[in-house]
Amino acid sequence: MPAPRLSALDASFLEVEGPEAHMHVGWASKHARPQDGRPCDFEVLRDHVAGRLGRAPRWRQRLEGDPLDMADPVWVDDPDFDVDRHVLHATGADLGEVVDAVMSVPLARGGPLWELWIADGLADGTIGLVGKAHHCMVDGIAAVEMASMLLDPEPDPAPDERDGAWTAHPMPGPVSLTALALADGARGGLALVRCTAGLARSPGRAVRAPLAAARRVRSLARALLPVAGDSPLNGPGSPLRHLASVCRPLDDLRAVKRAHQTTVNDVVLAACAGALRRRAQRRGEEPVPLKTMVPVNVRAEGEDGAAGNRISFLFVPLPCDVPDALGRLAAVHAQTARRKADGEAAGTDAVVDALGLLPRPVRRVAAHAFASPRMFNLVVSNIPGPPGKLYLAGCELREAYPVVPLAGDHALSIGMTTVQGQACFGLYADAKALPDADALAGDLQAELDELLTLA
Repeated sequence: MPAPRLSALDASFLEVEGPEAHMHVGWASKHARPQDGRPCDFEVLRDHVAGRLGRAPRWRQRLEGDPLDMADPVWVDDPDFDVDRHVLHATGADLGEVVDAVMSVPLARGGPLWELWIADGLADGTIGLVGKAHHCMVDGIAAVEMASMLLDPEPDPAPDERDGAWTAHPMPGPVSLTALALADGARGGLALVRCTAGLARSPGRAVRAPLAAARRVRSLARALLPVAGDSPLNGPGSPLRHLASVCRPLDDLRAVKRAHQTTVNDVVLAACAGALRRRAQRRGEEPVPLKTMVPVNVRAEGEDGAAGNRISFLFVPLPCDVPDALGRLAAVHAQTARRKADGEAAGTDAVVDALGLLPRPVRRVAAHAFASPRMFNLVVSNIPGPPGKLYLAGCELREAYPVVPLAGDHALSIGMTTVQGQACFGLYADAKALPDADALAGDLQAELDELLTLA
């Protein structure tokens, strides 16, 4: 079985990870206990998770590099896979404390790059799940889909043939890994030669290709320039993490969207801009415009279950300096509409793909430059959640809050997903660099309230 190699984008998330920048995505969720009184403790849920791993082979794979480090690592089945190393028991009674402890520790590189912590003794009687997986393995969309493999639309699902026994494929040895790296390098070189030869044979293509490349570079320049300004959200950080949360009806955001002919994503971005303005004023600081990176799903039809990263990016100014809420919403809508019309996400995606043809040292430099605070001040991500009710071994999903990773020198990311008609915001912060994340969550609530009143 061929060993799939990390894409250039996947590998970049390994490259930019550091002691204060843990590049895992994740979530924290709450589940109601079964109404029929069936047992639903750690052992039951661990066995449920173990039985579902056949639906996502990547969860039992680890990264393996070639001995000469000629190419990015490949995914191989882990012959020593043990579910007990990945599904772990959290004994705390407060889900927030469990989340902060789990997210403040990076994933070990030696095995499959994920963990799932089960808190079956929460003080409010619910069951908590805290999951994390390395960003080189999944993006936000894939993380939601992989989490959904554990969930069912009914409390008692029918058996599934994918949930049977599993046998690891033989792991390639050093010689095979070296040969595979050489072969993949040769294929990349051959593809470049064929492209060049094709341009030489076709004068029309030879003229169009530089024009297309120029359009992509121009699109990328519009996306990246001007660079992000100085902000209290950027600077030396710590490994400590805290997840603050906001949960409110999705219909509130839809009402604002309908009243002003925008999108839900525009409402999310404008609310974040307003919350950050409120924080600056609360701290006696002058609100300044910020630049946010917004991940965009670029999966083609039929790729919905694909692991790895299939995302591009929009870079959107957050008008924190605009004094009124509707002015901020109008400014955000104008910016996102222009960027969508310009095809900015597609242009960024094409440039990222092109970077994959460059030598690894160049790509490593580009990865660090792309994750720099000069590129963006924070990430705001709107991750579509699953529709309808879902159950984890009979335990109904009630809330889920996304964890969007923090690159180096970034103190805040904001993710939003939907669960049963609720908009669940996760404000993921460096607990030392941004100690008032819970107050910022209150600022976000207040901004959403104001937008809803104006609607």
